[in-house]
Amino acid sequence: MPYINVGKENSAPIDLYYEDHGSGQPMVLIHGYPLDGHSWEKQLPVLLDAGKRVITYDRRGFGKSSQPTSGYDYDTFAADLKTLIDQLDLREVILAGFSMGTGEVTRYLGNYGSARVAKAALFGPIPPFLLQTDDNPLGVPQSVFDGFKETIKKDRYAWFKFFFDNFYNVDKLRPARISDEAWNASFAVAAGSSAYATLACVSTWLTDFRADLPKIDVPLLVVQGTEDRILPIDATGRRLPDLVSDIEFIEIEGGPHNVGWTHPEDVNEALLKFIG
Repeated sequence: MPYINVGKENSAPIDLYYEDHGSGQPMVLIHGYPLDGHSWEKQLPVLLDAGKRVITYDRRGFGKSSQPTSGYDYDTFAADLKTLIDQLDLREVILAGFSMGTGEVTRYLGNYGSARVAKAALFGPIPPFLLQTDDNPLGVPQSVFDGFKETIKKDRYAWFKFFFDNFYNVDKLRPARISDEAWNASFAVAAGSSAYATLACVSTWLTDFRADLPKIDVPLLVVQGTEDRILPIDATGRRLPDLVSDIEFIEIEGGPHNVGWTHPEDVNEALLKFIG
């Protein structure tokens, strides 16, 4: 199995597991919390059929990657992505992120620019800034995230149950768009993630990306469900057209957070049109 080394914690290397399929213009797909690179399974074959080289990888702490207790911040996540792009020598790459992965895409472009990047896509975006502050009244109160952390500390498996029920809006979309078996598969992936990362990543959701967004100088696609309960659309996606110069924003009516799974026909159509 292929790995990229991104650092070291004490005596142990920090390695990211990745998969590299197909040929043509490269695309890097960055998964959401608390899943792994395989969560793009409804997009992978479509992109391969479109003649793209598709690279997925597991964020540190998740999937088959190392599970250190350091590096859970977006500067480090973006540096991990840069290491992968540089070591694979990817050029004219299309970056696509879902949920937490949208933070990697945004911070990468903010920190490192677009010299190797042709386009970018965000699905269920976490930017611009999720935390409610005096200068960000549309954000979510700190107390909500504090409650999440307490739940995780008490019983992270109960937290995953709550999280995935709202990740897929199962009360409305099961079984037509999310089967019990698919829900269980997501839970199993999350249960195998690092307990430390499960908690540490909540703080990363409060990262302020407002300074990064104006630096995005490549075409940007943003797709989000109107009933996103994880990252509310009014606090996230609907704010982005005012902050990025070249952007296409698509709302999926009735879509939950993970529209890539529940509404792949809409997501794939938008993505294929965007990447040409």
